[in-house]
Amino acid sequence: METTSRRSWPAGFMWGTGASSTQSEGAAPASDWVEWERAGNAPPSGNGNGFAERYAEDFSLLSQLGLTHHRLSIEWARIEPECGVHDQIAIEHYRAMLQSARNIGIRPWVCLHHFTLPKWFADLGGFLVDNNRVTYWTRHVEFIANTFGDLVFGWQPVNETNYYPAAAYLGRGWSPGHNDIEEYRTVSQQMHLATAEAAVRLKQTGKPVASIFGLSTLELLDDEPATLEFAERFYNANWNAGIGLFRDGVLRFANRQAIDRPDLQGSFDLIGFSYYCAHGVRNGHIVPYPESNNPSPLGYSIWPDGLGLVLDRLHTELPDTPLLIAEYGVGASDDLIRAEYLSAGLNITHDAIQRGIDIRGLFHWTAVDNYEWLHGFDLQFGIINADRTIKPSARLLQREAQ
Repeated sequence: METTSRRSWPAGFMWGTGASSTQSEGAAPASDWVEWERAGNAPPSGNGNGFAERYAEDFSLLSQLGLTHHRLSIEWARIEPECGVHDQIAIEHYRAMLQSARNIGIRPWVCLHHFTLPKWFADLGGFLVDNNRVTYWTRHVEFIANTFGDLVFGWQPVNETNYYPAAAYLGRGWSPGHNDIEEYRTVSQQMHLATAEAAVRLKQTGKPVASIFGLSTLELLDDEPATLEFAERFYNANWNAGIGLFRDGVLRFANRQAIDRPDLQGSFDLIGFSYYCAHGVRNGHIVPYPESNNPSPLGYSIWPDGLGLVLDRLHTELPDTPLLIAEYGVGASDDLIRAEYLSAGLNITHDAIQRGIDIRGLFHWTAVDNYEWLHGFDLQFGIINADRTIKPSARLLQREAQ
């Protein structure tokens, strides 16, 4: 399962973890997600895993494991609960959180959007409305840059830019719970623009900026026309849109006119991504891949090898761009599954680096077991239990990081 000694990693390789505000602090009272919970569409998040009160303890645990980086999100609905009205107590809370991380030796990365919105913004149509992005999102990014830029090590502006539109607008159970292909396409375009525009502004703080695209690969299990058409749609939506905007300064999305934005070319310092699974396609439909593997509670096969496929594809498409594994982990109550998955991922990452792929870091999802959206607290991704005892899987990261 694991090597017996620490391997050699590039100087400055970033060992980190990631988390979000809603999952670790609970849904903000002024957010669209708390309304979603109250309507019975998701389990209650409560106070998450208690991070809002225990962040200094959590940062200390991460430091003891030799980890040096952590991504957290600053919840928009907490710092701007009403349009144009900022909550100074919440602002000071997040500043204290970031300062605590720095004091302990953890370099904090900040995410501005991790699936949830202020209710007032959602009521205005959210990212369905172009003017909302241009006016309110732009203003929010500016405020975050000015208010927290001095304490931030780096920025990861939007979590899984390509996933949120599908989760919220293709009937997958997330707020606002729509199932409309045209709305999905509109929000997808808006989210890619919002992400890249935020990256350009946040770069002005002098801190590194990374994307977080949710990436996986497809294994085509037949050559039926429906399968080939599905693959084309999948790669266009999940790879070509965001990567094309970064590489070419043009946003192309299915059935929509291309948007020329040369100002957004090269908007990120690193291309970061999450990897959780690969997919098979048969007769134009997604199936778990490999089909013989035991599926995770999320319905996909636990297959770390797909990480290497994603790294290879990114390196082929963007050979001169440094990469960041921004999320890598597995939801399982059995920590042995997590340890095996993490060990395999470490092997794949080290091998890719040895083959010349410029990978700057690996962030495990997540640090402490937390709220997992529609699965509530029944699905564990952390290397630390909710009671703050350290799991054996954490020692794999500790050995490599220290």
